[in-house]
Amino acid sequence: MANSLIFKDSFMKPVIALIGRPNVGKSTLFNQITKSRDALVADFAGLTRDRKYGDATYQNKSFIVVDTGGIGESEQGIDSYMAEQSKTAIHEADIIIFVVDARAGLLASDEQIARELRTLGKKVFLVANKVDGTHAEAAVTEFFKLGFGEPMHVAASHGRGVAQMLEDVLADVPEDENPEEHDKNTGLRLAMIGRPNVGKSTLVNRLLGEDRVVVFDMPGTTRDSVYIPFERNGRQYTLIDTAGVRRKGKVDETVEKFSIVKTLQAIKDANVIVVVIDAREGIVEQDLHLIGYALEAGRALVIAINKWDGMSDYDRSQVKMEIERRFDFIPWAKIHLISALHGTGVGDLYPSIHRAYESANLKVTPAKLTQILNDATEQHQPPQIQGRRIKMRYAHMGGQNPPTIVIHGNKVDKTPADYRRYLENVFRKVYKLEGTPVRIDFKTSENPFEGRKSQVDERTAARRRRYVQKFKKAEKKFRR
Repeated sequence: MANSLIFKDSFMKPVIALIGRPNVGKSTLFNQITKSRDALVADFAGLTRDRKYGDATYQNKSFIVVDTGGIGESEQGIDSYMAEQSKTAIHEADIIIFVVDARAGLLASDEQIARELRTLGKKVFLVANKVDGTHAEAAVTEFFKLGFGEPMHVAASHGRGVAQMLEDVLADVPEDENPEEHDKNTGLRLAMIGRPNVGKSTLVNRLLGEDRVVVFDMPGTTRDSVYIPFERNGRQYTLIDTAGVRRKGKVDETVEKFSIVKTLQAIKDANVIVVVIDAREGIVEQDLHLIGYALEAGRALVIAINKWDGMSDYDRSQVKMEIERRFDFIPWAKIHLISALHGTGVGDLYPSIHRAYESANLKVTPAKLTQILNDATEQHQPPQIQGRRIKMRYAHMGGQNPPTIVIHGNKVDKTPADYRRYLENVFRKVYKLEGTPVRIDFKTSENPFEGRKSQVDERTAARRRRYVQKFKKAEKKFRR
């Protein structure tokens, strides 16, 4: 599987990386620059663990900004993986913003980062954050010894100094020739969701063909939703790695609650959802809840049963029986048995993802939909409601992702659930829809004759009153 990782518009836009120790305010600065709340922010060291990319524009100059997990003093466990992600971002960047904490002062780890940056020969801007509540000039004096000139003063949490910082950082960046071209389509948006430690990040790295996100044998390694634009076989994608979602009763940390919100936002932002399930733990209620979130958002689904390698034949047969029993409510979803670690079956995910995406974006003319509707009602007539049969007159598309079919007629809002399912299955069969929910909305047409009888009666009564008045006038005139 040949993949080439190409970041959106990277051949045109400069890449600016935010580098520094953990908890110096890089994510807050990222949100200020991108004018978003895409990066999680909390007073907690090491919150950001993967590289996070965002598009930004300032004074008709567009660029890509990269938030990193920080380079800490520890070289043990997950901190070493975070440091590798930050160093990768340094090498990808055209411009580096080195963020230090004005309140904490100059630390040994700041000097270590500065030594590494000086060997790269890249343009580095030193930014002293958290200058609010301090005497800025005095607080940043000791940072001159890092060798990057006078530090810029910002208070990212309040947005103070950010505009001046961008003006200096982007001084040599040319303006865009056509600013309306910035919001280009990022292609098919594909989100990975699942419980913690089921192998989502391993699957992301396998699909990308590189160690793009942190993989560590500890539940909850991914805390934020990471958006990764890439290209495969000439087609554009945005892969979204999300935080694992546990049962509500097990969610204690405030940071993890934010992560769950980010995961649910990613579900709504995606075109196709890949639900990753741990085959060795079996299908649990939380897996079904996550699928329910995706269905509620109307998103296309592909299910990946991961960690299939190394299982006994008996365990595999048990999992297959469980799949058949517990997924009977989504018979249209494609299920894959894979090993993200070894790559087994991973390549087969792409055809199912493409079919689900195409099905979710179905577009059909009203004439064709109405013809299918007529054929379906002739073959199996709608039921009668209070002695009168439901009449379905015509249909049209009401939207995509999910495909929504709007049916108009008389008393169609009384259509029973089983007949609704019958119509859904007819449309699925005709258009070979796979991997996506289908929504059918019913719109009851207004009866043009409703209330007409009372209107006729009122007109007749008015006419009679006029005749009576004319007769009385004529009678008076005759008597005179």
